[in-house]
Amino acid sequence: MADQGFIAVPPEMVAPLIADRASWRRWWPDLALTVREDRVEKGIRWTVAGPFTGTMEIWLEPSLDGTMLHYFMHAEPTGAKAAGTSGAEVLAMNRACREAGKKMNFEVKAVLERGRAVGEAPAHTRTSTPAEG
Repeated sequence: MADQGFIAVPPEMVAPLIADRASWRRWWPDLALTVREDRVEKGIRWTVAGPFTGTMEIWLEPSLDGTMLHYFMHAEPTGAKAAGTSGAEVLAMNRACREAGKKMNFEVKAVLERGRAVGEAPAHTRTSTPAEG
């Protein structure tokens, strides 16, 4: 599963929010995440355990005047979920994981773009002009 979204700030502003371990439990309450690689302003890679086993990554890519946040999860159901899981159940689990990724992305975006009007240049790109006198 993969998804992405744009955040109008540079990756070094996104990275601390993604690295906040307290947020991980809120974003993915049923997953046990172990950091495999902390790439700082490039994102984080985890191993995943719980109802799924596999890997997950958030990749932060500089883009235009901000960051493309890419969310990847490659995992399979475990335990009772793995045995006898129907196609419909797999689709529902996939959708739930995609929704969790979207929720995380929108939360980070809302925090970092707070106060920015639609269509307005990101704060980090605005230049102030000297006052005329």
